[in-house]
Amino acid sequence: MRGWKALTVPLALLLLGAAPPPAHAGTPAIKVENGATQPVFSRADAITQTVYVEVAGVDSDADGRADRVAVDIMRPKETEQGLKVPVIMEASPYYAPLNNIPNHNVDIDEENQDAAGLIARNRADLLDSIGATRAVAFDGYYDNYFVPRGYAIALVENVGSGRATGCPTTGDRNETLGPKAAIDWLNGRARGFDADGEPVRATWSTGAVGMIGVSYNGTLPNAVASTGVPGLKTIVPIAAISSWYDYYRANGGVLAPGGFQGEDADVLARTVLTRADGQQACGALMDRIEADQDRVTGDYSRFWDARNYLNDVRKVRASVFLVHGLNDWNVKTKHAAQWWDALAERGVPRKIWLTQGAHTNPFSFRTEEWLRQLHSWFDHWLHGVRNGIMREPQADVEYAAGQWGRHASWPLPGTRPVTIPLKPARAAESFVDQKTRTAEQLAADPDAADPNRLAYATPVLRRDVRLSGTPTIKVRAALDGGRSPYLTALLVDYGTDVRATGALRTTGQQYCYGESVPGDIGCLITREHVTVEAPFKIVSRGWLDVRNRHRPDRTDPVRPGRAHDFRWDFQAQDHIFKAGHRIGVVLLSTDRDYTLRYPAGTRVTVWPGKSTVTLPVTGRF
Repeated sequence: MRGWKALTVPLALLLLGAAPPPAHAGTPAIKVENGATQPVFSRADAITQTVYVEVAGVDSDADGRADRVAVDIMRPKETEQGLKVPVIMEASPYYAPLNNIPNHNVDIDEENQDAAGLIARNRADLLDSIGATRAVAFDGYYDNYFVPRGYAIALVENVGSGRATGCPTTGDRNETLGPKAAIDWLNGRARGFDADGEPVRATWSTGAVGMIGVSYNGTLPNAVASTGVPGLKTIVPIAAISSWYDYYRANGGVLAPGGFQGEDADVLARTVLTRADGQQACGALMDRIEADQDRVTGDYSRFWDARNYLNDVRKVRASVFLVHGLNDWNVKTKHAAQWWDALAERGVPRKIWLTQGAHTNPFSFRTEEWLRQLHSWFDHWLHGVRNGIMREPQADVEYAAGQWGRHASWPLPGTRPVTIPLKPARAAESFVDQKTRTAEQLAADPDAADPNRLAYATPVLRRDVRLSGTPTIKVRAALDGGRSPYLTALLVDYGTDVRATGALRTTGQQYCYGESVPGDIGCLITREHVTVEAPFKIVSRGWLDVRNRHRPDRTDPVRPGRAHDFRWDFQAQDHIFKAGHRIGVVLLSTDRDYTLRYPAGTRVTVWPGKSTVTLPVTGRF
């Protein structure tokens, strides 16, 4: 394995100490003071241009011509006078207005088709709230803050969307190669054209690129980094996917992203198919995606393997500043944890923020500290400034609303697995599956009998217990009657407390972060976490299709009434179970908001004395 220390900062920059290479006499230069680039360039006078970059070797719409992506660029005007700057890039399929596409029916073999015509929760509303869309180019914070400090901003409208050509494929390789081509163009390795078809070169670019984004816009940095493309120095994936199978499936079962029950890869592809003549150019491919995704078995397949960036983590050469919300049930925390762990195994330079947010960007609720660290991160990796950012604690974890801890690594140092039985009793217990009650309803009051779930809880905790990492569960169970193949486990914190929900609300306070220009004042109204007092909280969930008890790519029928030891994972978490609370595990089958909903009636028999949960905890338990 190549040593990462040799790759952290270019040698020429190390020899110069804390500043980028000096410019020739009379050439504008970056200004660095106190270990930070200074805002000496004008956002108001910045140059904007659009370049159409050819994605060589990719013709996803089969029109006989290479696909192209549209790249909107803003750079200091001094780049016309010899100044060379690095690029902060966001790539997205979300810049053009999205299509409203119906989700799939999730009620299986029922006359009640209440989900058949369900329109996806307005994805545009969610994306607007996290800053993943653009009403106009450069309406985010990157340009106001970073252009004056000597950066260019590049917004890449990816294949199949808006002004680009080609077809969207929900994470397949052609989508990865779109932003990669833009990086190649910035390094002189790809062709770019203006609107009139004239060739354009990026003579102003240093070739150093950092990718950033939230949601799909954060997933594309993971994807592009997995190609090992030269020039990509760092990525900042926020609420990002690391494997699309784990976005739409879980351990062999069809699963929805939170808030989008019934959505799947084909729905998302059709949603972002916003290019001209999209249906005519890409309709057949959309139908093929719908067939290949397989909503019947839910098995892992070549379709999903092509969308698994973990396969190529060995190629990652960019540093990674990973950000994820601990209350994100859209892009679930498994994506962050498994990507983080894979990067750690490779020794990739990295940093992590885990927030109490949901599917969101920390820019709006920890604004000042976010800008400080992000600025230092980009200065270090793109300008070569030796500012100490890599000597700061690796992990920032928000353990309660507005309360942060900084740690040497994550999971927290000293974390160890603790395995406990669900219940000492040997007698079997059972419940009958249903599909109308939510997990939250079923988790309430663990001491009361309930025909539709089983609940187990520890004695009252004598001290705080810190969970840090990915819990797992082993359940001896038998399924009989009915058709639901799911086992769902909930990890629950029982104890009345005020907790963050993941939602945000405005504070009414304005924070100004960058240069004001007409139509963009360079300020935002900050937000804060919504908290509620409640007797319990579902801390994590895990799902298994029992037909995939051996492996996710193979369906093996279960003999009715036969007991098996089923093992599966929860979503990763970092959570403090407070003294006086109890740690609970609730078992059910159908999880109404996430799984397919089969006809009610499956009886699940559990042997709790032979079933265990394993928790990664710090300190004494």
